[in-house]
Amino acid sequence: MVHAASEEAPTAFVREVLMPGGPGHVPRIAPAACRFRLRIAASSVHRWGVFAAEDIPARRRVIEYTGQRIGLREAWRRRLRPQLYLFRCSARRLIDGGIGGSGAEFINHGCTPNLVARFDHRRVFLSSLRAIAAGEELLLDYQVRGDIEPIPCACGAPACRGYLNAPG
Repeated sequence: MVHAASEEAPTAFVREVLMPGGPGHVPRIAPAACRFRLRIAASSVHRWGVFAAEDIPARRRVIEYTGQRIGLREAWRRRLRPQLYLFRCSARRLIDGGIGGSGAEFINHGCTPNLVARFDHRRVFLSSLRAIAAGEELLLDYQVRGDIEPIPCACGAPACRGYLNAPG
């Protein structure tokens, strides 16, 4: 006989961790995390993307990357997700934007980014590297590190290095 609690645990794990938001989840931007108006739309880079809904000057905080704070062990457990929204903020801590994210988790990788991550205590802000025009997709160089296979890039930039991984 199986206890009811043990039957619910995998269901809760799947619902809350592997498929956050559920199958009908619609990406959104949390206005409280933004300094500028942004919108989410289909992207030519990958699935959804975040776009400027107004002009953004250079060197300004654009959006905070928010979500559930987790450790390396939990991040390893969540690797089964079809889409990962993990942002490493220290050697042992990550932010999972898939749970409680601000919408910044939908910012795609670009080899010629217009955003850069800036750390302020335990918070992560994505700031503009240059002026960004209304309608332009926001892009961040993921610089994936670690002992993993190269992840192909689809940013389409003339200077595309071909991978999301950090150079050399």
